[in-house]
Amino acid sequence: MRVTPWVFLCAAVLLSVERICYLWIWWRPEKFQVFCTRPAVAHFGAPIDVLQYLFYTFKVLQCAVFIGWCYVHGNGSILTLDGRTLYLGLGAVLIVAGQALNVIVFCRLGKTGVFYGNKFGYDVSWCREFPFSIFDHPQYAGALLSIWGFFLATRFPHEDWWVLPALETVYYSLGARFER
Repeated sequence: MRVTPWVFLCAAVLLSVERICYLWIWWRPEKFQVFCTRPAVAHFGAPIDVLQYLFYTFKVLQCAVFIGWCYVHGNGSILTLDGRTLYLGLGAVLIVAGQALNVIVFCRLGKTGVFYGNKFGYDVSWCREFPFSIFDHPQYAGALLSIWGFFLATRFPHEDWWVLPALETVYYSLGARFER
């Protein structure tokens, strides 16, 4: 099935919200801190706590977009195993590797480091240990490995399999570039 332009546009807009939000927080942490004092937001806690909630919300949105993409382009099916167990396995390996990178990042930096604590006045020491010894943004690398793995497992070799992973690669690359 060919990529449906309106589905692509909706996916692109929904997936961009996360990156735009993170860039806003990175470049305007003081405005985010003010936002966090609003009564509807303040009960979530300090800015790093609010950012953690946003992180989980964005991951749910991201998963919903991915599953919706598979559903629409898979004619009502999210996963078909018609002789594609090799790609399912390779995709699973990429997902596990990506999630392992993310877990290591969380272990190395802790909640405060992962959720931009340095931008909110916390003392966050620079980490040079693995995976930071290999990647500038190992959490983004882990996310992208997981995304490529998901679509390799669910959509390869259909012609749309690479579209959202490529889009997310652009989004994460731009995020990494502008978060310097």
